[in-house]
Amino acid sequence: MPTAESRASQAGRATRAGGATQAGRAGQAGRAGSGTGLALAVVSAVTFGTSGAFAASLIGAGWSPAAAVITRIAVAALVLTVPAVLQLRGRWSLLRRGAGKAAAFGLVAVAGCQLFYFNAIERMPVGVALLLEYLGPVLVVGWLWLCRGQRPRRLTVIGTVAAIAGLAMVLDLGGPARIDPIGVMWGLLAAVGLATYFLLGAAEDEEPLPPIVMAWAGMCVGAAALAALGLAGVLPVTATTGDVEFLHHQVSWIVPVLGLSLVASVISYVTGIGASRRLGAKLASFVGLAEVLSAILFAWLLLGQLPSAVQFVGGAFILAGVTLVRVDELGATPAGGRRESPAHVPELVDSGVQSEAGRPDRLI
Repeated sequence: MPTAESRASQAGRATRAGGATQAGRAGQAGRAGSGTGLALAVVSAVTFGTSGAFAASLIGAGWSPAAAVITRIAVAALVLTVPAVLQLRGRWSLLRRGAGKAAAFGLVAVAGCQLFYFNAIERMPVGVALLLEYLGPVLVVGWLWLCRGQRPRRLTVIGTVAAIAGLAMVLDLGGPARIDPIGVMWGLLAAVGLATYFLLGAAEDEEPLPPIVMAWAGMCVGAAALAALGLAGVLPVTATTGDVEFLHHQVSWIVPVLGLSLVASVISYVTGIGASRRLGAKLASFVGLAEVLSAILFAWLLLGQLPSAVQFVGGAFILAGVTLVRVDELGATPAGGRRESPAHVPELVDSGVQSEAGRPDRLI
C-alpha cells in the first residue's frame, strides 16, 4: 500500500511532467508564432518594395508624388473599410480606446513618413534620403533602450552596424552626393516616421486594435491629413486620367493605382503590423530592410536594371545583420523575464492563459 510520502512523490512527478508538457507546448507555440511573424515581415517588405514600380508609372505620366500617395492611401482605406467594420462589430470600444494611437500611426507613420521622405528627395539624392529614412531600426533600438531599459546586446550592435553598412552599399552611394542640411532634417524625420510605424504597430497594449483595424484607421487619418495639406496648397496635387506606361505597356492609370493600393498598401501595412505584433518592433524593423532589397530585385526583374556587385555584397551584409539581431533575440531575455516581443508569451494550452498571438480578435 503506497505511503503518504510515495503518493506525494508521484504527485510531484506528475506535476513536473505536466509542467514540462505545457512548457513544450508553449515553446512550440512561440516558435510557430515567431515563424509566422518572420513570414509576415518578409511579405510586408516585398510588397512595400513594389511601390516604386507602380508609382514610377504614375509620376512619369504627370502625377505629382503627393497625388499618388493620397490616392494610394485613400483607396486602401476604402478597401479595408468592410473587413475593419466586421472586426469591430460589437467591439467599437476598442477603436475608442485605441483612437489616440491610431491617429498617431496615421499622422506620423503613414502620412508623415511619406511626406518627410518626399521633401528629402527634393533636396538630396534618393539613395542618401533612403539611407537616412532606414535609420529607423536604429531609432527603434535606441527607443527601447532609453524608454524601456532594453539595452542592446553585442550581437544587436554588430547586426545594426552590418545592416546599415549593407544598406549604404545597396543604395550605391558612391560619387559626389550633395548634402543639404534641410534635406538631412527631412530624411531623419522620415526615419522617425518609420520607427513609429514599427513601435506603434507592435502594440503591446493589453487589448490592442486588430492589425486590419489599425491599418484602416491609420490610413483614414493619413489620407485626410494629406488631402487637407493638398487643399491648403502646401502639397502640389496633380493627376491625369490618361493611359500610363507600365512594364513597357500602355495601361489604364487604374492598374498602377490598384497595385499601389492593394499590394503596396493593404497587404504591406496589414502584414507589417501583424509581424510587429509577433516579432516585436526591433526585429520587425530590421527584417523590414528587405524592402530595399526587394525594390532592387523588382527593378532587375521588371525593368532590366541589373544590380552591381557592390549591391549584391550589400544585400549579404543586410541579411547578416538581420540574422545577428534574430539570434540575439533568441539568445536572451531582458530583465524581468519578459521579452520585447509579445509573441514570446506563447499560448499556454490547458492553462487558460492566452498569448497576444493567440487572441481571437487577430486575423493576422
